[in-house]
Amino acid sequence: MENISIAFQLIIAISVLVVWIFRYENVIIEFKQFGYSDLFRNFVGASKISISALLIMGVWFNEITIYASLSMAFFMFCAQISHLKVKNPFIKFVPSLVFLLMSIYVASFNCGLI
Repeated sequence: MENISIAFQLIIAISVLVVWIFRYENVIIEFKQFGYSDLFRNFVGASKISISALLIMGVWFNEITIYASLSMAFFMFCAQISHLKVKNPFIKFVPSLVFLLMSIYVASFNCGLI
């Protein structure tokens, strides 16, 4: 179970970093579709990049993992709401839904719930 949690931490962190650093043009398009400001987009990006770094650090410092995973779960839940708001097709929901579930798993494992 611990190996799954660590794998999820790394998958979430690396995936988010790739999207927000190397696929940023897609993020710009999505946030415009959602009707969010550039300032808000930049806040979300800086937050997600920071949380990703915390998730990676959490591999060695377990005490921060719960906070990082719950924070990432919050952002992924907000992404779900944003996709609902603009009535995107289900396929657009899938990445943030998967990362939401993975973040909840990591938080649950690090709380001792599973």
